[in-house]
Order: sequence, then C-alpha cells, then structure tokens
Amino acid sequence: MLALRYVYVLALVVWLGGMIVLGALVAPATFQILQATEPNGGRELAGVLFGAIIGRFHYVAYASGGLLLVCLAAMAVLGPRPRAFAVRCSIIGAMLAVSMYSGMVIISRIDAIQQEIGGTVTRLSATDARRVEFDGLHQLSTRLMMLNLAAAMILLYWEARE
Repeated sequence: MLALRYVYVLALVVWLGGMIVLGALVAPATFQILQATEPNGGRELAGVLFGAIIGRFHYVAYASGGLLLVCLAAMAVLGPRPRAFAVRCSIIGAMLAVSMYSGMVIISRIDAIQQEIGGTVTRLSATDARRVEFDGLHQLSTRLMMLNLAAAMILLYWEARE
C-alpha cells in the first residue's frame, strides 16, 4: 500500500512540478533569451521550441494522469478506500480530459494555423482572423493549464493532510 501511495504522489508531483516549471521558468526564459539573442527571428524560434516542449509535456501529463487513476483504484481495492475517493477520481479524470483536450485539440489547431501561414503569427496584423484565433487558443491553453495546476494543488493538499 505504501508503494502505491508513493507512486501516486510521485506521479502527482511530476505533473504538478512540470506545469510549474514550464510556466514559471521555461517559457519566460526561452522567450527572453531567444528574443534577446536574435531580435528578428528569436520570438518565432522561441515559439517553435516551447511548442515542442509543451507537446512532449502533454505525454508526461497523460502518463501521470493514467498512473494516478490506476494507483488510486488499486489503493481502493487493496486496502481501505482513500478518503474522498470518488471526488479524487473525478478531479484526476477532469484533469486528464483537460490535458488531452489541450494537447490534442488546441495544440493541433495552433500547429495548423502556423502551418497555414508558414511561420509565426507575429507576422500577421493584430486583426487578422488567424492571429485572433491563435491568441484565443493560446489564452485558453494557458487557462486550462492553470485549472489543472489548481486541481493538482487540491490533490496534493489531500495527500499532505493524510
């Protein structure tokens, strides 16, 4: 039982920590450094680089979410059912759904827009429909990650309380 709980907490920490590191460190540093070293194409390169990083992170999120559900279910079957089992499963399921929507739908649409214009959206005017859509998708992606971050903090609180 201790091993299951350990794997559960480890998967949660990897997912939560990854979101924090990406949002607080990787994205700002990537854009800051690449724009400073390459004023003409740095922002475009930073967008491509961070897009690849976030795309790979989605696989970490999927694996972490799946592992969380498996561990939680195994703990319920093998021992006393964890407190708020149904609520925890619902939160993890919602987080996984949000992450899959972000990774499979939003990121795919962002990639399609970039392919369509042959580069970065910063080349487009602020009123161009593709740029407006891109900006909206970027904001939605950020908000969904913040939602998952908050949900992961709730799950971590439950574990710390026990």
